[in-house]
Amino acid sequence: MTLRAASGKAASPVPPRQSAAPAAVPVAPPYPTADRAARREFRPRRVVSASLAALVLVGIGFVAAVEIVSMLAGRPARWLPQDRLLAWATTTPWNHPTVLAGAGVLVLAGLALLALALRGGRGHTVPVRTGDPDLIIGLRPKGFATALAHAAQDVPGVHSAKATVRRGRVTVLARASGWDDERLCEAVRHAVDARLAALCPITDYQVSVSIKERR
Repeated sequence: MTLRAASGKAASPVPPRQSAAPAAVPVAPPYPTADRAARREFRPRRVVSASLAALVLVGIGFVAAVEIVSMLAGRPARWLPQDRLLAWATTTPWNHPTVLAGAGVLVLAGLALLALALRGGRGHTVPVRTGDPDLIIGLRPKGFATALAHAAQDVPGVHSAKATVRRGRVTVLARASGWDDERLCEAVRHAVDARLAALCPITDYQVSVSIKERR
Protein backbone atom coordinates (compact mmCIF):
# COMPACT_ATOMS: atom_id res chain seq x y z
CA MET A 1 0.00 0.00 0.00
CA THR A 2 1.35 3.44 -0.90
CA LEU A 3 0.42 6.79 0.58
CA ARG A 4 0.95 10.26 -0.79
CA ALA A 5 -0.19 13.61 0.55
CA ALA A 6 -0.63 17.12 -0.76
CA SER A 7 -1.87 20.23 1.00
CA GLY A 8 -2.97 23.71 0.05
CA LYS A 9 -5.24 26.63 0.89
CA ALA A 10 -8.98 26.61 0.37
CA ALA A 11 -10.74 28.54 -2.37
CA SER A 12 -8.18 27.79 -5.12
CA PRO A 13 -9.34 28.23 -8.76
CA VAL A 14 -10.90 25.19 -10.40
CA PRO A 15 -8.69 23.54 -13.03
CA PRO A 16 -10.29 23.18 -16.49
CA ARG A 17 -9.89 19.39 -16.44
CA GLN A 18 -12.27 18.99 -13.48
CA SER A 19 -15.88 18.21 -14.29
CA ALA A 20 -17.07 18.18 -10.66
CA ALA A 21 -17.33 21.98 -10.47
CA PRO A 22 -17.65 24.77 -13.04
CA ALA A 23 -14.55 26.58 -14.21
CA ALA A 24 -15.65 29.81 -12.53
CA VAL A 25 -17.20 29.54 -9.10
CA PRO A 26 -18.98 32.64 -7.79
CA VAL A 27 -17.45 33.49 -4.43
CA ALA A 28 -19.10 35.99 -2.12
CA PRO A 29 -16.64 38.65 -0.97
CA PRO A 30 -16.08 39.07 2.75
CA TYR A 31 -18.61 41.25 4.56
CA PRO A 32 -17.28 41.99 8.06
CA THR A 33 -20.68 42.90 9.56
CA ALA A 34 -22.46 39.84 8.17
CA ASP A 35 -19.54 37.55 9.04
CA ARG A 36 -19.49 38.80 12.63
CA ALA A 37 -23.24 38.25 12.93
CA ALA A 38 -22.93 34.66 11.68
CA ARG A 39 -20.00 33.88 13.99
CA ARG A 40 -21.86 35.33 16.96
CA GLU A 41 -25.02 33.38 16.15
CA PHE A 42 -23.26 30.04 15.72
CA ARG A 43 -20.63 30.52 18.42
CA PRO A 44 -20.55 27.30 20.45
CA ARG A 45 -21.51 27.54 24.11
CA ARG A 46 -19.94 25.76 27.05
CA VAL A 47 -23.25 24.37 28.26
CA VAL A 48 -21.90 21.68 30.60
CA SER A 49 -19.30 23.82 32.38
CA ALA A 50 -21.69 26.79 32.61
CA SER A 51 -24.43 24.57 34.04
CA LEU A 52 -22.07 23.06 36.65
CA ALA A 53 -20.82 26.49 37.69
CA ALA A 54 -24.39 27.77 37.95
CA LEU A 55 -25.47 24.78 40.06
CA VAL A 56 -22.54 25.27 42.45
CA LEU A 57 -23.31 28.97 42.84
CA VAL A 58 -27.02 28.28 43.34
CA GLY A 59 -26.22 25.64 45.96
CA ILE A 60 -23.89 27.96 47.88
CA GLY A 61 -26.41 30.79 47.70
CA PHE A 62 -29.22 28.53 48.90
CA VAL A 63 -27.26 27.28 51.93
CA ALA A 64 -26.20 30.84 52.81
CA ALA A 65 -29.77 32.11 52.48
CA VAL A 66 -31.13 29.31 54.73
CA GLU A 67 -28.48 30.00 57.38
CA ILE A 68 -29.11 33.75 57.38
CA VAL A 69 -32.93 33.56 57.37
CA SER A 70 -32.98 30.88 60.07
CA MET A 71 -30.68 32.96 62.29
CA LEU A 72 -32.83 36.05 61.81
CA ALA A 73 -35.88 33.99 62.72
CA GLY A 74 -34.19 32.86 65.93
CA ARG A 75 -34.04 29.20 64.91
CA PRO A 76 -30.64 28.59 63.31
CA ALA A 77 -30.64 25.69 60.88
CA ARG A 78 -26.97 24.99 61.61
CA TRP A 79 -26.33 23.17 58.36
CA LEU A 80 -22.82 24.54 58.73
CA PRO A 81 -20.66 24.40 61.87
CA GLN A 82 -20.91 28.14 62.41
CA ASP A 83 -19.16 28.26 65.80
CA ARG A 84 -16.11 26.37 64.54
CA LEU A 85 -15.98 28.36 61.32
CA LEU A 86 -16.26 31.65 63.20
CA ALA A 87 -13.56 30.62 65.67
CA TRP A 88 -11.25 29.53 62.84
CA ALA A 89 -11.86 32.76 60.89
CA THR A 90 -11.16 35.02 63.90
CA THR A 91 -7.97 33.23 64.91
CA THR A 92 -6.42 32.50 61.50
CA PRO A 93 -4.33 35.28 59.87
CA TRP A 94 -4.68 36.10 56.17
CA ASN A 95 -1.16 34.88 55.43
CA HIS A 96 -1.85 31.43 56.84
CA PRO A 97 -0.92 28.65 54.36
CA THR A 98 -4.46 27.23 54.45
CA VAL A 99 -6.00 30.61 53.61
CA LEU A 100 -3.49 31.23 50.82
CA ALA A 101 -4.01 27.74 49.41
CA GLY A 102 -7.79 28.14 49.42
CA ALA A 103 -7.53 31.55 47.75
CA GLY A 104 -5.19 30.11 45.13
CA VAL A 105 -7.62 27.29 44.34
CA LEU A 106 -10.48 29.74 43.94
CA VAL A 107 -8.42 32.00 41.68
CA LEU A 108 -7.35 29.07 39.48
CA ALA A 109 -10.93 27.82 39.26
CA GLY A 110 -12.13 31.28 38.24
CA LEU A 111 -9.41 31.63 35.61
CA ALA A 112 -10.22 28.17 34.24
CA LEU A 113 -13.91 29.05 33.93
CA LEU A 114 -13.01 32.37 32.27
CA ALA A 115 -10.73 30.59 29.78
CA LEU A 116 -13.47 28.09 28.95
CA ALA A 117 -15.96 30.91 28.40
CA LEU A 118 -13.61 32.84 26.12
CA ARG A 119 -12.49 29.83 24.13
CA GLY A 120 -15.95 28.48 23.49
CA GLY A 121 -16.99 24.92 22.92
CA ARG A 122 -16.87 22.65 19.92
CA GLY A 123 -18.83 24.03 17.00
CA HIS A 124 -21.91 22.17 15.83
CA THR A 125 -22.49 24.35 12.76
CA VAL A 126 -20.32 25.67 9.94
CA PRO A 127 -21.40 29.28 9.19
CA VAL A 128 -21.34 30.26 5.53
CA ARG A 129 -20.96 33.68 3.99
CA THR A 130 -24.17 35.39 2.79
CA GLY A 131 -23.22 39.06 2.76
CA ASP A 132 -26.35 39.97 4.71
CA PRO A 133 -26.24 40.29 8.54
CA ASP A 134 -29.97 39.45 8.65
CA LEU A 135 -29.53 36.25 6.61
CA ILE A 136 -27.54 33.74 8.65
CA ILE A 137 -26.96 30.25 7.28
CA GLY A 138 -25.04 27.35 8.78
CA LEU A 139 -24.23 23.83 7.64
CA ARG A 140 -23.97 20.76 9.82
CA PRO A 141 -20.34 19.59 9.99
CA LYS A 142 -21.30 16.10 8.81
CA GLY A 143 -23.10 17.44 5.75
CA PHE A 144 -20.26 19.88 5.09
CA ALA A 145 -17.69 17.06 5.16
CA THR A 146 -19.91 14.85 2.99
CA ALA A 147 -20.15 17.58 0.33
CA LEU A 148 -16.36 17.86 0.24
CA ALA A 149 -15.99 14.07 0.04
CA HIS A 150 -18.41 13.95 -2.90
CA ALA A 151 -16.33 16.61 -4.67
CA ALA A 152 -13.26 14.42 -4.26
CA GLN A 153 -15.13 11.34 -5.50
CA ASP A 154 -16.08 13.16 -8.70
CA VAL A 155 -12.43 13.33 -9.77
CA PRO A 156 -11.68 10.72 -12.48
CA GLY A 157 -9.72 7.83 -11.02
CA VAL A 158 -11.04 8.19 -7.47
CA HIS A 159 -13.21 5.28 -6.34
CA SER A 160 -14.12 6.57 -2.88
CA ALA A 161 -13.23 9.45 -0.59
CA LYS A 162 -13.73 10.51 3.00
CA ALA A 163 -13.37 14.06 4.35
CA THR A 164 -12.79 15.12 7.94
CA VAL A 165 -13.24 18.71 9.08
CA ARG A 166 -11.48 19.83 12.24
CA ARG A 167 -10.45 23.30 13.45
CA GLY A 168 -9.83 25.04 10.15
CA ARG A 169 -8.46 21.99 8.38
CA VAL A 170 -10.01 19.61 5.87
CA THR A 171 -8.38 16.19 5.57
CA VAL A 172 -9.40 14.12 2.55
CA LEU A 173 -8.56 10.44 2.18
CA ALA A 174 -9.18 9.20 -1.36
CA ARG A 175 -8.84 5.65 -2.67
CA ALA A 176 -7.78 5.07 -6.26
CA SER A 177 -5.94 2.55 -8.43
CA GLY A 178 -3.67 2.98 -11.41
CA TRP A 179 -2.99 6.63 -10.82
CA ASP A 180 -0.30 9.26 -11.03
CA ASP A 181 -0.07 10.12 -7.35
CA GLU A 182 1.10 13.72 -7.68
CA ARG A 183 -1.39 14.63 -10.38
CA LEU A 184 -4.31 12.94 -8.67
CA CYS A 185 -3.53 14.61 -5.34
CA GLU A 186 -3.56 17.99 -7.02
CA ALA A 187 -6.77 17.19 -8.90
CA VAL A 188 -8.53 16.10 -5.70
CA ARG A 189 -7.28 19.14 -3.83
CA HIS A 190 -8.48 21.49 -6.57
CA ALA A 191 -11.88 19.80 -6.61
CA VAL A 192 -12.25 20.17 -2.83
CA ASP A 193 -11.03 23.77 -3.02
CA ALA A 194 -13.65 24.47 -5.68
CA ARG A 195 -16.41 23.00 -3.53
CA LEU A 196 -15.23 25.11 -0.58
CA ALA A 197 -15.33 28.18 -2.79
CA ALA A 198 -18.89 27.31 -3.82
CA LEU A 199 -20.04 26.73 -0.22
CA CYS A 200 -18.35 29.94 0.98
CA PRO A 201 -17.62 29.08 4.62
CA ILE A 202 -16.63 32.06 6.74
CA THR A 203 -13.60 30.20 8.11
CA ASP A 204 -10.63 29.65 5.80
CA TYR A 205 -9.86 25.94 5.58
CA GLN A 206 -6.55 24.35 4.66
CA VAL A 207 -6.95 21.21 2.57
CA SER A 208 -4.78 18.12 2.95
CA VAL A 209 -5.22 15.20 0.57
CA SER A 210 -3.99 11.65 1.03
CA ILE A 211 -4.24 9.02 -1.70
CA LYS A 212 -4.33 5.33 -0.88
CA GLU A 213 -4.10 2.61 -3.46
CA ARG A 214 -7.27 0.64 -3.86
CA ARG A 215 -6.82 -3.13 -3.57
